[in-house]
Amino acid sequence: MSLHVVILAAGQGKRMRSALPKVLHRLGGRPLLAHVLAAARALRPERIHVVVGHGAEAVRAAFDNERVRWVEQERQLGTAHALAQALPAVPRRATVLVLAGDVPLVRPRTLRRLARAAAGGGLAIATAELSDPSGYGRVVRDAEGRVARIVEERDAAAAERAIRECYCGLLAARASDLARWVARIGRRNAQGEYYLTEAIGIAAEGGVPVAAVKADEPWEVAGVNSRAELAALERRLQRAEAERLLAAGVSLADPARVEVRGALRCGRDVSIDVGCVFEGRVRLADGVRVGPYCVLRDVTVGAGTEVLAFSVLEQATVGARCRIGPYARLRPGARLAAEVHIGNFVEVKASRIGEGAKANHLAYLGDADVGRGVNVGAGTITCNFDGAAKHRTVIEDGAFIGSDATLVAPVRIARGAYIGAGSTITRDAPPGKLTLARARQVTVPGWRPPAKAPTRARG
Repeated sequence: MSLHVVILAAGQGKRMRSALPKVLHRLGGRPLLAHVLAAARALRPERIHVVVGHGAEAVRAAFDNERVRWVEQERQLGTAHALAQALPAVPRRATVLVLAGDVPLVRPRTLRRLARAAAGGGLAIATAELSDPSGYGRVVRDAEGRVARIVEERDAAAAERAIRECYCGLLAARASDLARWVARIGRRNAQGEYYLTEAIGIAAEGGVPVAAVKADEPWEVAGVNSRAELAALERRLQRAEAERLLAAGVSLADPARVEVRGALRCGRDVSIDVGCVFEGRVRLADGVRVGPYCVLRDVTVGAGTEVLAFSVLEQATVGARCRIGPYARLRPGARLAAEVHIGNFVEVKASRIGEGAKANHLAYLGDADVGRGVNVGAGTITCNFDGAAKHRTVIEDGAFIGSDATLVAPVRIARGAYIGAGSTITRDAPPGKLTLARARQVTVPGWRPPAKAPTRARG
């Protein structure tokens, strides 16, 4: 079967009350359209066509690396009009699967059922039984129970609005048939638009069998038309992620208080406390423990490592048996070997930290190469930026950096060197020696503190 997918993503989404095109609003950390594209790609179609309109340039820019055919609907005249813009580039004998860019949680297995139901030359539509069908087109059946037509809610009579079987905006049919049906659609309706739903009635009148493929779960074919609906689907997605993690053996302190906004992969005996957020691609190896209210974004964490409360890790690699936090920050380019300690209010950026090194309090390590077993004292910073360019600080194995030291890059602290507390180091320090760089302490004789002006008593 030759399969082409057309995704309708041209709508403005007025009820979102946003300047952002609706399909770029995020669900689980990704744009709505990204979810639909992923489901479509799982079917391995010959081609994916995406119809854009409102905010077309922004949508294309957000998916610059996607191998799709972009089709622009210059005037938003309805879903049938949008599909008509894409059909000329689709082979006439191909099966066309029409998806909506704002129905993000549809599963590939449901789409396969839909495509197969249309493979024999008929029309297949996705439906769901909804307890509250508000906003959806209703599936009207004839006396024999066959699908006769879809009526939009705005145009439905009271009896039709009582119907609970709803059309979910997804259908499949042969391209030549779709083109013929779309050409007959008018715009005599409350919106003055060309409704694709009318194609279903036209097909049924012509004797074409219309198969209603009911979704296993109503939420997978739910559309997003408002902030409230987006929030509801976010909760549904997060519940599914929590259930997946629990089934894989992850310990969650509270399944309702974990947010996965990307791809989280966990080894055995991983534990995650409340309020944690995982973004992008995160990999937690065996025995990792993540404390409460941490944010991990595009991070790999080695086995047995503990990330304590309120730590933020972004685009970093952490080795095994490390201890991070609380209140630590690993910025992009941080690379930690095994058994490293990064303590409270320590920030690491674009630096390699060697095995067993420690920076336990109130330090900044930026653009640095820190060797094995190095101790970085409280208040130490690497001065890596001169206002125009970044420079590196090298601290070799076994060095000891006293508290409140300032290392002005480019500079090298040799193996086993000691830097005295409070030193400002601007030149390389030799190995195995104590290096100090302090101003001489003096006490000023005869100094008196400034006198304060007398205060007047208030009566």
